[in-house]
Amino acid sequence: MYNDKSNNKFKKRETNNLRLGISQGDINGIGYEVMLKCFVDSRMMEHCTPVLYGSSKVLSYHKKLAHVPDFAFTNIRYPNQAEPNKFNILNIIQDEVRIEIGQPTEVGGKLAAQSLEMACDDLMANNLDALVTNPINKKAIQSEEFNFPGHTEFLTRKFKVEDSLMIMSSDKIRIGIMTNHLSLGDVPKSITRDMLRRKLKTFNESLKRDFGIRMPKIAVLALNPHAGDYGVNGDEDQKVIAPVIKELFDKGMLVFGPYPADGFFGSNAINNFDGVMALYHDQGLIPFKLMSFTEGVNFTAGLPYVRTSPAHGTAYEIAGKNIASAQSFRNAVFLACDIVKNRREYDALTQNTLKVSHKDNGIDEDLTKELEKDDEPLL
Repeated sequence: MYNDKSNNKFKKRETNNLRLGISQGDINGIGYEVMLKCFVDSRMMEHCTPVLYGSSKVLSYHKKLAHVPDFAFTNIRYPNQAEPNKFNILNIIQDEVRIEIGQPTEVGGKLAAQSLEMACDDLMANNLDALVTNPINKKAIQSEEFNFPGHTEFLTRKFKVEDSLMIMSSDKIRIGIMTNHLSLGDVPKSITRDMLRRKLKTFNESLKRDFGIRMPKIAVLALNPHAGDYGVNGDEDQKVIAPVIKELFDKGMLVFGPYPADGFFGSNAINNFDGVMALYHDQGLIPFKLMSFTEGVNFTAGLPYVRTSPAHGTAYEIAGKNIASAQSFRNAVFLACDIVKNRREYDALTQNTLKVSHKDNGIDEDLTKELEKDDEPLL
């Protein structure tokens, strides 16, 4: 993290252009390729000022593979030196780096973790407006410092929040994944009433604040085949999931279910909802990628900062072949910018509404401040 403000190292932030941090991910995968293909179109700079936490030497290597030799970039030492309308690189390493395209390596994992850590520190220091993370190899990145099954779990710990929610987003649908990267055998015992309440609250709040949906409708998928068939195929849907759905609905949240996943995705039911809560990874990711494989985005809801990612992985099998699509990465950039703006508008509107309400009801300023310290309401 860079906090040294001496010698004019920091420039005044451009308020009309978001500063977007980008972690480099695995240098042996397709991350650099899709990023280059995205920002080779200079019109992308109209939406944000990109800051890559990576290596200019690695970028130069991938420029040749992606056939974009004229791609221009600017080297910076501090994020606040980022120049609008240019692609900026904050070098996390000055040495030569061994690149082994299509292969997981210890060096690739170490640099991916270092890039992510530095970008997160600057995000927390308000030197960035949002973060887009390139894909990592979850095995190669493991170390004593990074012992997490994925980005979502790392970011939840890093930003010191109790809960977060993986949301897979596209123009067609938004699917929340309740149990993230959890082994299927551990899913049933992990789904408690308390978890359901917390995750559905996070989903509901995110749909309103991050996606601008005033009264979101959420469908909850069943855990068991056919929602348990009245206990024949398991009783969790009846005893755990359905009561929480009813409880939240009675409190005003538009949440429905549980719906058998096969019939739900096999019909047009998905079109009736703003979001779908899947209870485990593949239950949500398989239909999502069937619908939006090349364009989907992974967004982490519940964090105090905005983070998005392309919905694909390192794709070693096509790395270096210059055939990877940049659409998912491009959409991750667009979504990050949109959510930052949505949050600012939502928070400003909420704050103004709160002040007007307190004034109309004769609540003084000191009490207003105390109320603002309270936890957010359920709805």
